[in-house]
Amino acid sequence: MTTTQRPSRAPVTLRTALPRDVRGIRALVEPYAERRILVAKEAVAYYETVQEFVVADAGTPVAPDVVGCGALHVMWEDLAEIRTLAVAPGLVGTGVGHGIVDALLSRARDLGLARVFCLTFEVDFFSRHGFEVIEGTPVEPDVYVELLRSHDDGVAEFLDLARVKPNTLGNTRMLVEL
Repeated sequence: MTTTQRPSRAPVTLRTALPRDVRGIRALVEPYAERRILVAKEAVAYYETVQEFVVADAGTPVAPDVVGCGALHVMWEDLAEIRTLAVAPGLVGTGVGHGIVDALLSRARDLGLARVFCLTFEVDFFSRHGFEVIEGTPVEPDVYVELLRSHDDGVAEFLDLARVKPNTLGNTRMLVEL
């Protein structure tokens, strides 16, 4: 995909995640999940969705070192969500997260999606990528009914369902039109 320079370190390569990256993704997400910034997930959930992830890799092809990750989850024919965006604490503020979001938005455009949604505490960060704060759920009533059938917690968060309220307290809903 692309390479991003980190201060006084080797370059970080942004690439599509592979199954071998799941342990690194989980290790990266775990501290954020403990602080309820991200939703905790079982290993199987990461393996089932590994194809949705982009990772920032500071390692080598033989020994990857996942220092950032993010996923693009398609929710409907014109809508996706950026989820599970995490960067190693020592690399926050170095552009790794912005590189991941750019890669995910590029993937959304390649898929022909018109809108990308996120739930976030980092409003300023996502605003720099064109996201705007929204209220409610920006889908037609018939799509809303279809989405209610999903078993995915992220979709439930998008729909603002009561069963996932503890996951979303304090989060801001944001949307970008592509």
